[in-house]
Amino acid sequence: MPTGPVAVTRSGAGRRRSPRRAPGVLALVVATVAATVAATVPEVGTRPARAEPGTTSRSQPPGSEKGSGSEEHSGGKGPVGWRTYRELDRLGAIRQSQHSGQYSSFSRSGSNDDGFEGSYSCLRTDEQGCVIAERAGAGEITSMWFTRQPWGDVTATGNIRIELDGRTVLDAPLTDVVNGELGAPFVWPLVGNAADTAGGAVIKVPMPYRESMRVTVDNNPHFYHVGYRSFADARGVDTFDPTDPARDVIRKLRRFGVADPKPESGTLESRRSDFSLAPGETVRLDPFHGPGRIDELRLRLPRVVAAPRVVDDGRAFGSDGGSSFTARVDPDNEGVRVTRRYDANVGAQVARLRVNGSPAGTWRSGPARPGKWGTQRIEVDEELTAGEEKIRISNEFRSAAVDVNEFRYEVHSKVDGEWVRTDVLDLGPGHPGEERAHDYRIDHEVAQRDSLHARLPGSDERVAESDSILRNTRLRISFDGRTTVDAPIGEFFGSGLGEYDVRRLMSSIDAGKGWYTSWWPMPFRHDATVELVNEGPVPIDEGTLRITTSPDGSDPGRRSGYFHATHHEGHTEPGSDWQFLSARGSGTFYGVTHTMRGRIPRAGAKSDGQPRSLATPRANQRNYLEGDERFYVDGSSSPAWHGTGTEDFYESGWYFRGGATFNMPLAGSPAHEHSGDGCRYDCTGAYRLLLSDAVPFTEELVAGMEHGPANNEPGVYSSTAYWYGGLASRSERTDVVELGDRASRIAHHYRATGETTEQLTATFEGGRNPGPHTRSTTSTTGEIGFRLRIDPNNSGVRLRRMSDQFHGGQRAVVRVDGRPAGTWAQPLGNESHRWLEDGFDVPPELTRGKSSIRIELTPVEDAPPWSAVRYSAFSRRTPE
Repeated sequence: MPTGPVAVTRSGAGRRRSPRRAPGVLALVVATVAATVAATVPEVGTRPARAEPGTTSRSQPPGSEKGSGSEEHSGGKGPVGWRTYRELDRLGAIRQSQHSGQYSSFSRSGSNDDGFEGSYSCLRTDEQGCVIAERAGAGEITSMWFTRQPWGDVTATGNIRIELDGRTVLDAPLTDVVNGELGAPFVWPLVGNAADTAGGAVIKVPMPYRESMRVTVDNNPHFYHVGYRSFADARGVDTFDPTDPARDVIRKLRRFGVADPKPESGTLESRRSDFSLAPGETVRLDPFHGPGRIDELRLRLPRVVAAPRVVDDGRAFGSDGGSSFTARVDPDNEGVRVTRRYDANVGAQVARLRVNGSPAGTWRSGPARPGKWGTQRIEVDEELTAGEEKIRISNEFRSAAVDVNEFRYEVHSKVDGEWVRTDVLDLGPGHPGEERAHDYRIDHEVAQRDSLHARLPGSDERVAESDSILRNTRLRISFDGRTTVDAPIGEFFGSGLGEYDVRRLMSSIDAGKGWYTSWWPMPFRHDATVELVNEGPVPIDEGTLRITTSPDGSDPGRRSGYFHATHHEGHTEPGSDWQFLSARGSGTFYGVTHTMRGRIPRAGAKSDGQPRSLATPRANQRNYLEGDERFYVDGSSSPAWHGTGTEDFYESGWYFRGGATFNMPLAGSPAHEHSGDGCRYDCTGAYRLLLSDAVPFTEELVAGMEHGPANNEPGVYSSTAYWYGGLASRSERTDVVELGDRASRIAHHYRATGETTEQLTATFEGGRNPGPHTRSTTSTTGEIGFRLRIDPNNSGVRLRRMSDQFHGGQRAVVRVDGRPAGTWAQPLGNESHRWLEDGFDVPPELTRGKSSIRIELTPVEDAPPWSAVRYSAFSRRTPE
């Protein structure tokens, strides 16, 4: 083992190295252990030697407070850490006593400077650098995203340092981390660089902590997001162990879009319906009877053709060259089909295909077809593939007019007489993580081709008909008498602009007459009904619908929410966020498919009927992407999430790196159209799945996105939000003390030392309740105490404070009825929009069975004075 500073980059010749600092002892262990275990992470198609443990803890006995995997001992948090990915069958579980939030570089002034100048990219700076996220108490870092010029290269950000519970768990160059140089668990697709994500840099490794977290980078990062969960207590929380490679999670994520990511379960029933559907008709399956859950939903529509415009990158090899990669197949296969996509502008390409070293066929491209994509399929005999879980595919150059090129391979396994996609390799310089995961090799490479724009064969009429079917045929699902899924089939499965190939963790579209598949778990108590409704003008002359149900241990309607897919479509409205979801009651928001049809004319173009103020000629037809996401939870006037740009929310950057498309397990942009194929101006399709960073709510959620830098750009938007809920509110405001009201102070026995008051007229961030509002605000340096009424039948209490955030970094120690409850820390600050509503979760063991509690706050000496306008108590109800 090395004894000096470790350079974690495995750099090739000519690769630029990042500036390094000598890491601390723990960082040294992280780097060396991670590099060692990297080689042990099986590539695509390998079988685990044994089942992985349910948690990362190996030192605590079952049922202990620390590290317990049972729900009763975790305080109703739902899965934490790696369990999020291991227990995807539990997405509907009610999440209590927790909060989802996001730190970001969004402009505090409301301008569009969300990172260009880096003005708001550091919460503060200290001797270690720029602090970008900081929390006190228990929680979890759920997701991190960065970008900067040029094109998402984050080398200039320097090292990223993550401290959890006072220990450094990561200290390495950010560019090495997102390039996958540290090894498991920091490998693709849990990390991705600007090539993998078309302009962003992501870290999706969940990192729980019991007491505190802090994220620091050497230099101003410009654009960034850090998502987190905060918990009322640390029950069931293990501090992140960076030496745990989480091999099972990596294997699962690397099969995104081709395999069900949920744990295996028995099958209750499997049904298939072959149908036709004329305009205005409905096909409805007989109800499934429960209790149970819909485990898999598959749809196939042979009439629908793939969208013709494809932008992709690839590679080419010349004489005496070739390529090879490993692919996953179904061991029960009756043969395998390999499909190659290539640039047909190059003619006379001939290459020999081998499978596990044996000849399996020959690729022949035929004559050149300028501007076209070529696709060819070779069916591999069952003798070469039966019983295998993975195969090694190799291609050998035979002849070509120029070279043999390759952009994408799809592998289908024939199972029970039908072709099922079991692996995809989208290769090229824009897919380094995917190439590495498939152990892709190329010899005698003669060219790399970036962002090749070409078209698949097909008529405009068939494409228009296909787009109409996907947009106007709706999937409707009812659970226990309530219709909670009602969305166009294209957008439900991931693409609202046409049949584009979509691979993501919970659903997929196998474009080109393949299956559309959903793996969202959909629990029900009594019955579930599934129907397709053709609301468009184009008949569906042939289709197949398959649904599989399985046993389910949840109790939807009580301790588990019903699955929802909520569709919204219309014109954007000036000054109003586009709403993905506006829901009352309690539930959890898990993501969205978003279809954006911008209506910004080219410079000098005529108006198409938009109001004059919105139709002024503009050169930037993608300016609608300048809008930020803003999520408001449980009635708060301050957004819990406030982002930096639309493509940033979809974990990309720079307008998806100038229009590139990509698929990652949890975020992607599979479609971009411009001036054609049904798109008049500029159109974008994107998705984001929130799993570890899901947004729970107990009363209400308003989740939306701006359209343009000032919510001002015209467009026709649609979206389908995925969430679990349909449950009654599980939180109620049971008391409030208004500090500007003397009677309220007396009634709540309010006391404070070192307090000053002033009248302040100010605004909130975001657009929900901006103001201006004039209130009496207090600043206090000494002890604060007051009493609040709560519901005795509570499962915890959330305190909400309205305050002046002019001075960032406010901190106060909290005691409840004399017992320590933690530190209320708020690192945010804003001199432009000064009003802020933030919260503190009181653990249920300090509140359960009580009708009132005494709150004592002690401002920390080296922090700014503690500001407050009012305090509210929200009592969370215990599920029945």
